[in-house]
Amino acid sequence: MNYPFVSALLSEIAPTLGIQIEFEPEFSFVGEIIFPDGKKHLFKNTNLNLNPSASSAIAQDKSYTKYFLRKNGFNVPLGKTFFSETLNNRLAPESRRGIAAAGRFAGSLGLPVFVKPNNLSQGAWVTKVYDMPSMAAICNHIFSRTDVLLVEQVCQGRDYRVVVLGGTVISAYERFPLAVYGDGMRTIQQLLVAAQQSLTHRGRPGSQINPHDPRIDIKLADMGLSRKTILPAGQKTFLLDNANLSTGGTSVDFTDTIHQSFAELAITATASLGLRIAGVDIICRDLCTDAATQPWNIIEINSAPGLNNYAALGPEQRERVKALYRQILLLIQQESTITQH
Repeated sequence: MNYPFVSALLSEIAPTLGIQIEFEPEFSFVGEIIFPDGKKHLFKNTNLNLNPSASSAIAQDKSYTKYFLRKNGFNVPLGKTFFSETLNNRLAPESRRGIAAAGRFAGSLGLPVFVKPNNLSQGAWVTKVYDMPSMAAICNHIFSRTDVLLVEQVCQGRDYRVVVLGGTVISAYERFPLAVYGDGMRTIQQLLVAAQQSLTHRGRPGSQINPHDPRIDIKLADMGLSRKTILPAGQKTFLLDNANLSTGGTSVDFTDTIHQSFAELAITATASLGLRIAGVDIICRDLCTDAATQPWNIIEINSAPGLNNYAALGPEQRERVKALYRQILLLIQQESTITQH
């Protein structure tokens, strides 16, 4: 059976700790962790039931996350939520704001802005919008998927993900958007299809490159390019503005060199939402220098960070992820013992 990433990892780690894992037999997406003393613990994919349900629900809502982070003194980008026609019809008149209001707010921030679904993950439909016609089109598309979107200012800097478990940073890495490299012969579209096909060979089946993603057209148009453009040999061209590994992005590891100030920032931000495990997304100039010497913003916090794409970057990264889940199993076992007594 082709186990989901976390299930496969738990199957590898558990026997070394004397722990048994029983999976739902058809898809192995959910299961039960059974400790030597008979204590049991349920999990569902990346959710190992470590975070309180309310804290997880808040972290899944980007606007609420920003509210609590700002309330606790963390820098977050300016932004505001806007609602689908269906949801506006259920709201009090003074609370209604739709696509037209989103456009006015974007204009007040100054284009470009980021427009993103308020409650979806893995970079789904996170779009950097450069003009008002694109703004309306993206808003309409997002509202076909969900009822709330967020318009947010663009923060300057490099994009980092810091994964935290309790008081420890497990991994830290810089993320780069999906890109292709010209060869002087193939069009951007042909290079894009080739990049999609190469993911499986690079051990990244979890990445989802959509060769027909309209966000790519928006990005290319801003650069004066199109899918028919043939790039010069060696020219690197980014095709998206969001740097999620789950949309075909790449990364460079900084776990061993993250500055203590940013480590503490990620740990305290995680704790401020009542979370124990989280992926903290930070935009700053340099994660390896003091946070006090530079502008920085927390963009999002993910309460169930998927680490399969990170683990596929190399053996060192996979060992870090494996160590994380080993720590999680030991933590759950320890707490189950304390509960029994």
